[in-house]
Parts: sequence; structure tokens; C-alpha cells
Amino acid sequence: MRSHRERKWYYTLKDLTITLILWGYYTIGFVILFAPFYVCSRLFSKDATQSFQHLNTRFYRWFFVLLRFLVPACRWRMDPAVKTIRGAVIVANHASYLDPILLISFFQRHTTIAKARLFHIPLYGRMLRLSGYIPSSADGPLAELMLDSMEKMPAFLAGGGNLIVFPEGTRSRDGRIGPLNTGAFKIARLCKAPIHVLYMEKTDRLFRPGRFLFDTRSANTVRVEYLTRIEPRYDDPGFSLNGLMGQVRRVLEDRQLTVR
Repeated sequence: MRSHRERKWYYTLKDLTITLILWGYYTIGFVILFAPFYVCSRLFSKDATQSFQHLNTRFYRWFFVLLRFLVPACRWRMDPAVKTIRGAVIVANHASYLDPILLISFFQRHTTIAKARLFHIPLYGRMLRLSGYIPSSADGPLAELMLDSMEKMPAFLAGGGNLIVFPEGTRSRDGRIGPLNTGAFKIARLCKAPIHVLYMEKTDRLFRPGRFLFDTRSANTVRVEYLTRIEPRYDDPGFSLNGLMGQVRRVLEDRQLTVR
């Protein structure tokens, strides 16, 4: 029988080993396994943006295949209705860094809003641009990119693509729904697009905010649940952006009450 201290070291070492394997795939694996396909897409594809989005989906999908294999204590419950969404603005609560890449792994035709600072990282920022992702702010040199993205968005959504947005803007540290930013809802109004509301549950237990290590041993069930579809009457004189945001917030908070 291991002592308490020995068990603690064993579990910490296990967490560290699995974490390094996962982030090794995320970094070194990307360069070895996927970078050549990105280069070929950039050079030879007729639609590099669409090709990059497809590759991003496959890259993250294999990340979660590896994660599920390495962390069998964590179960996954994905609502089948989520993968049927097309041509919409998808909004969800935000609890972990895993949330955006998990949703990206569902949809080959997608775009999302990423933090503006990420667009300034060499190579990675270039990949975000080529993937058609949108900076969270349009300051300085990103203004033209933001304008170009907004001009293309109506056609992108009409063609079946999805915009994935976490309107809280940052991860919740206490589990409660934070203030919602207006960006996703303004885009939905501009494109006259439906809004689909999802709920992400327990991703923060698997990969906690502020920690480097995955929790590989705690029993956990990660869920992505489809909550509702909202089709606002954008042309109605009584339409209110704040009213729409309040409706989405109520849907998320009502679902959250069932978790506690």
C-alpha cells in the first residue's frame, strides 16, 4: 500500500505526464503532423480559408480523441443536436480554455472571435488570419481584418458556416454567467442570423483555470448541451439588442440553476 504522500506524488506525476503528452501533440504534433497540410492548402487550395477551417477541425478532433484515451475517468456527453447546426451564430457559456477548441472540433465550416493579442504572435497569428477568424478588437492594423471579416460574414453564414462566440469574453472563475458583450449579437443582427444557445459543463473540472495540469483522475462528465434556437425579428421596430442579450442570459442562467 502506498502512503498518502506516495499517492500524491504518483497522481501528480501522472497528471504531468498526460498533460505533457497532450500539449506535445498540440505543439510538436501540429508541426510534424499537420503543418505540411496547412502549407499545401495555402499554396494549392482554391479556398485556403475553408481548407484551414477543415484542418483546424481535424486537428482539434484528434486532440480530443487523444484526451479521451488518456483520461478514461472523464466521460463525455455531447448533445447530437449540436452537430446539426448550420448557418448560425452559436453562443455558449465559457468555463475553460477547452471550450472553444471543443466546439471547433464539431464544425468544419466555422469561424470564431479570438483575442486580438493572439493575432500578433508570429505564425500562429498568421494561421488565425488564414482561418478567417475575427479579432476581438479592431485597433490599429487589425481594423482592416475586422472590416473584411464583417463584409464576408453574411455570405459565410448563408453558405452554412457557423460563428462560434463566447459572449462573456473570458472564462468564468466562479461558475456564474458573467456580463455578455454585444459583439456576437450585433453580428447576428447584421446578418439576420438565428442564434443557437449551448451550455458547456465541467470542462473547468478537467482543465481548471489557472492550472497547467489536467485533472486526469477525478471522475467527471463533460457535457455540451443544446439549449434553444432563437430567431429574433430583427426588422421589428420593437427589436432590442439588450432584450436579445437578456433572453440569452436567462436561458443560460436557467440551465445553470439545474446544475447547482
